[in-house]
Amino acid sequence: MTFLLLVCAAIFVIALLYSSVGHAGASGYIAVLTLFSFGPSVIKPTVLLLNILVASIATYQFWRAGHFSWRLFWPFAALSVPCAFLGGYLLIPAHTFKLIVGIVLLISAVRLFWTNKKADIKATNPAPLTVSLPVGAAIGFLSGITSTGGGIFLTPLLLFFRWAKTKPAAALSALFVLVNSVSGLLGYFSNRQPLPPLAWPLAVAAILGGIIGSQMGSRHLPSRIIYICLACVLTIAGLKLILT
Repeated sequence: MTFLLLVCAAIFVIALLYSSVGHAGASGYIAVLTLFSFGPSVIKPTVLLLNILVASIATYQFWRAGHFSWRLFWPFAALSVPCAFLGGYLLIPAHTFKLIVGIVLLISAVRLFWTNKKADIKATNPAPLTVSLPVGAAIGFLSGITSTGGGIFLTPLLLFFRWAKTKPAAALSALFVLVNSVSGLLGYFSNRQPLPPLAWPLAVAAILGGIIGSQMGSRHLPSRIIYICLACVLTIAGLKLILT
């Protein structure tokens, strides 16, 4: 029971922090479950479920605050959904999963370290379709394989190329994570894989964290310090996966 409470508390904190910047928390959940020595058969479906729950809450909060733009969203999501389904369907060996996810976490950490410096950058123009469609497809496939949802990659790209300001980027990423996670989980279930019992108590913790975090982030909270803290956690977990 003590072990379960510690895991739930960690998931709650991750959901709160990530949802405050429009993310569902996939990379953080992977980091937590990895640090507590859970395997891929538990991590993948659990993270996808938590993604769906927290991303739903974050999407609603950022939409209600007036930050969502359909014009920005649909070009990235159009091909990402079927690609996320394919990624979720694929089952890869445990050592390969650990290596891929470890690299993903380290890349995410680097991008979060960079993003905190660009949190208030001004937007220019939305990405052209010739760019947004293939980028969305690639991120969707990767999100399905690694259960990351894709927001951790999409948000830095939006800010780096000045395709969106910080709050609209967060709103876009929240719904992007939601649709990709739903598609990825359906792909996982289509391969006749079960949902681990651990997912349900963690879901409660994630919902509570998501409600509080998204409410703060969509209206009040600056993102720079949060990004730095999350990047540190991802770095530790990524190195643990790759080196062990």
